[in-house]
Amino acid sequence: MKHRRVFSAPSVAVAEAALRRAVDAGIHPDHAALVGRSDIEVQHVPDREKEAAPIDFKAAALRGLVGGGVLGLLLGGAAMLVPAVGIHPAGVAVCVVIGGCVGMWAASLAGSAVPSEVRRDYEAQIDAGQILLVIDDPDEATLDRAAAAVLAIAGLHPLQVLPHGLLQ
Repeated sequence: MKHRRVFSAPSVAVAEAALRRAVDAGIHPDHAALVGRSDIEVQHVPDREKEAAPIDFKAAALRGLVGGGVLGLLLGGAAMLVPAVGIHPAGVAVCVVIGGCVGMWAASLAGSAVPSEVRRDYEAQIDAGQILLVIDDPDEATLDRAAAAVLAIAGLHPLQVLPHGLLQ
């Protein structure tokens, strides 16, 4: 399970200094990113420091796969119980696979138009011109060490991480 810390910085320079401190404290560079308004990101944030997935594609695809698979299981099971339909138990498995595929396809299309959870959760700070430093790590102790190192930089403020659903 990943743990997350989010910090708000007044400028790209402050956020980059905090990012370097987080990496020096043991955070893998792929687990840290800067998030800001699109005009600020394009002009001032290097590509390697930007958020990897600014849209909700992967999370939406996973939700669609699970939801479609469950719906396929329920409909296939119901069809198996109706004698007039006469579906074989292997047909239920086919319904699960088809339901999962269709659910994943539809949800990923919808998710490609939805901003990532960080952009949704901290929209007010991003719109105000703040640069967010987002660090993730499965080890809580490493994350705490990095957070302490990051907070030593003047102008950086921790933000509350909002809880999300089961599949996030």
